[in-house]
Amino acid sequence: MSVQNKLATSLNRKDEEPNELLAQAIVDEEDGEAIAELIGCLRHKDKNIQSDAIKVLYEVGERKPDLISEYCETFVGLLAHANNRLAWGAMTALDGIAAVDPHAVHASLPIVVEAMNKGSVIVKDHGVGILIKLYRMEEYAEEALSLLMEQLRDCPTNQLPMYAENALKAIRDTDKTALADMLLSRLIEIEKDSKRKRVEIVIKKLGGGSR
Repeated sequence: MSVQNKLATSLNRKDEEPNELLAQAIVDEEDGEAIAELIGCLRHKDKNIQSDAIKVLYEVGERKPDLISEYCETFVGLLAHANNRLAWGAMTALDGIAAVDPHAVHASLPIVVEAMNKGSVIVKDHGVGILIKLYRMEEYAEEALSLLMEQLRDCPTNQLPMYAENALKAIRDTDKTALADMLLSRLIEIEKDSKRKRVEIVIKKLGGGSR
């Protein structure tokens, strides 16, 4: 049975379980042929097949990103796709790839950042994930930090606590004060107490900033 026939749409299923089971089977078998077929399905005339295919691919990427890393350019090419599921699914896949091949993702960083600035919340979430992974690389740290600070400055307050918490896990000692100051500057904007407290905890762990 071809991989396409195992997708949820082909099985007349409305849930994601078939796609998730397929992703796990591909990971277990390290099935490169299945992945290549799914990449082909991204160009299918049926948008539901496209959506199922990207779902399986990014699920594979979350489990074992090196299995999809050779298709980095393909995912970059989908970031501006009219099918929003393909766009945010591609960014999710790139977030996974950044963990094993940050150089490949960095090569398309301007496109990634443009997609973040124009895209949905999910696109932004995974874009921030990519920036944090690139920041961990010494050669990309300064550039990635600058871009990350821009996202922290401009992101919706609903997303700020999660971004701050994720950044905290990677931040270098030399950059803690700058990050704390950025978060301090946005505290007044956060209306929900629970979210403000989460950011305040991050600021405290960073050393409180320079103010």
